[in-house]
Amino acid sequence: EFGQRFTGLKTLGDRVARRPLTSGNTIAVLKTGDEAYTAMCRAIDAAQKSVLLETYIFDNDAVGALFVQSLGNAVKRGVTVRVLIDAVGVRYSVPSILKQLREDDVTVDLFNGNIVMGLRLPYANLRTHRKILIVDGAVAFTGGMNIRKGFSAEFAGSESSRDTHFEVTGPVVADLFSVAAEDWRFAGNEALKDAPWQVQRAAPPAGQPVLVRAVASGPDASNETNLKLLMGAFSVARKSIRIMSPYFLPDREFISALTTAGRRGVEIDIVVPAVNNLFLVDHAMTAQFDQVLKHYCRVWRHEGSFDHSKLMAIDGVWAYVGSSNLDARSLRLNFEIDMEVLDQNFAAEIDARIAAAISSAQPVTLETLKARPFVIRVFDRLLWLGSPYL
Repeated sequence: EFGQRFTGLKTLGDRVARRPLTSGNTIAVLKTGDEAYTAMCRAIDAAQKSVLLETYIFDNDAVGALFVQSLGNAVKRGVTVRVLIDAVGVRYSVPSILKQLREDDVTVDLFNGNIVMGLRLPYANLRTHRKILIVDGAVAFTGGMNIRKGFSAEFAGSESSRDTHFEVTGPVVADLFSVAAEDWRFAGNEALKDAPWQVQRAAPPAGQPVLVRAVASGPDASNETNLKLLMGAFSVARKSIRIMSPYFLPDREFISALTTAGRRGVEIDIVVPAVNNLFLVDHAMTAQFDQVLKHYCRVWRHEGSFDHSKLMAIDGVWAYVGSSNLDARSLRLNFEIDMEVLDQNFAAEIDARIAAAISSAQPVTLETLKARPFVIRVFDRLLWLGSPYL
């Protein structure tokens, strides 16, 4: 349907990813924190059997309290609930949310814990950056959204940051569940195989099937799966590659694949925030922009609220969305979960989201980079040299 080149990309995905490209899925874009949090809590409130939540950050704030309330109420209704929070991410708020969850009888565990006293220091960098919510084995939520009030206009007002999350149904739910269930078993040695955890096999929806693959990456059997798949996607692009990422610090291999597409005449747009929440990362990635600008790529600084979204669209038919940033930490160290989506309507929606950001963005040019003070450029380069550690 999409031609031989995407058949080749499917073959690549089948060989480097552990999960298949499935049809009969639905996928809805949740464009703001308020939209995502409302949909997620509504799903938890309607849960009848099971809730499995895995997240990097679960802050002890107003948004975190909404989730604690929904999860606690689910437990009171007899729903089986498991919550997995990254051991580093849980410390983004002090005190952590753990006490509130446990007071509401929510079963919670930490991913790769016991690192503070140095007991597992070699693994301190191996974080779960995944965001997965599975309710009743029937609906899943995943994307870039952590649980924190900074992404809610209701609680953070005009200063709120942006992100993009996704609600999915269909066969891909089983694959997303298997990823989160593996992580839960790793953390607490409990296999989620009882009746409440059985995934529902729903009839496919009417209309055009949406092809989706759950792409798990991490420093385990799925090492660099995201990187391999993205480089394959760049090689089949013919018209356009549009990328939105809060942090753009990929390695030379990634940049070489991207710029090779640029030399072939593919239009490439890379959108990053005008103002970043990570000062050092912002300077390091600025030092790297010339490597893509010299080779027919465009870079844009998006004005307005900080956007944490990780979105990519190729030729208006293939999209890649999820938790992976384009930096060494996401592409080599973290446990990430993304979705490969082959669907014209969905890819067009992601394309439009990135195009809207470009419409209010300032272009980064070689001239503007050279115009920066010499001391700042040296500072940028020094940080870029240390970028794998940022």
